Amino acid sequence: MLLEAEPFQIRRAPGDVAGLSRAAPLVLRAPHPVLAITGMAVEARLAAGPGVTTIRAGGDPIRLRALLGARINPQCRAVISVGIAGGLDPILVPGDVIVATGVAAPDRHHAASMDIARALAARLSTHPQRVVLADLAGVDAAVMSPVAKRALRAATGALAVDMESHVAAAFAARHGLPFAAVRVVCDPAHRALPEFVATALRPDGEVNLPGVLRGLWRCPTQVFAMTRLARDAAAGFRGLRLCRELLGHGFGMPDCAESA
Repeated sequence: MLLEAEPFQIRRAPGDVAGLSRAAPLVLRAPHPVLAITGMAVEARLAAGPGVTTIRAGGDPIRLRALLGARINPQCRAVISVGIAGGLDPILVPGDVIVATGVAAPDRHHAASMDIARALAARLSTHPQRVVLADLAGVDAAVMSPVAKRALRAATGALAVDMESHVAAAFAARHGLPFAAVRVVCDPAHRALPEFVATALRPDGEVNLPGVLRGLWRCPTQVFAMTRLARDAAAGFRGLRLCRELLGHGFGMPDCAESA
């Protein structure tokens, strides 16, 4: 870990015949952490580690904007969006990794820090799944159907979609911080999501089990879609866990000095 020493002085003390007192203690300050922005609690737990602090959006971009807006002093040296994502490109399968070159938001395009993106992709080169440098799409509401996914792909050129990266990128830009995103595909482009997904998370990012059960009660046929989603999510989280292991301390960002 890089450490910064605060200035200190050697002072003369009464009765110090040598003219010097014992030096003041050396105070070491660690650099600010990387801020990892996630949607789900499980993503935050995977992202956590030395040199990292996490925020959980709970599937709510409005809540995420409020949490980030309260950080007048960002207290971080870089921002990374981490988690699973919906596939938009038909060639992507659950577990494939997108390292963002940028994020297409509803109102604008946010560029990622390209030196960092390339460095992260290099660190992930031994990942057993496909690792792609490409744009993500950021949305405020879940993209549920294959038709909607195709439309978003055509409109943005993005390969995957999530609900946090555009908010994270805007926060980084506002504070002049480097921005990166690593997202692992969960549901592929051809797969529809069950309706309960829209309300499946609590504000703390944990699964809203009563909400999921109510959704299944109203539409029992969704159990088949839930089974497929669970299988896709398991592959996505396995891929995300390996990404975290390969990227290491601070998501590998101590080696990246590019500013946003």
